[in-house]
Amino acid sequence: MTGTYAHSLDAKGRLFIPAKLREELGSKFYLAMGVDACLAIYPQATWDRFTEKFASLPMSQSKAMRPLFANAVKCELDSQGRIVVPPKLRKYAALEKDAVIIGVHDRAEIWSAGAWAAQEEEEMTPEKMSACMEALGF
Repeated sequence: MTGTYAHSLDAKGRLFIPAKLREELGSKFYLAMGVDACLAIYPQATWDRFTEKFASLPMSQSKAMRPLFANAVKCELDSQGRIVVPPKLRKYAALEKDAVIIGVHDRAEIWSAGAWAAQEEEEMTPEKMSACMEALGF
């Protein structure tokens, strides 16, 4: 998944998912806390790989993932291509009104517009891009 899409949450916490991402996500997908101050959207196949890896962890390590699974939700789009972002997940990602949805390889992420702008400001430099490419062996 790729791209950056700006949308707004409505008063009921619904967020429009762009058509290009809807095609890649499929009809059912999962919304969960992301690694940074964002939310992650996983298509079914990616969620399945994620949960298989989780299932292979010893109980002492897997308990750290309780909040992720306790707050994850299976999503289905409404007739207008929207999902409902639950209040706890909105709070986790500081989502109030304006949001940015980005494609990140095998998942999408939802950021508050302000947090994404700050992230881009910090990360979008030629030096950081060069270091990233070098770390990947390019």
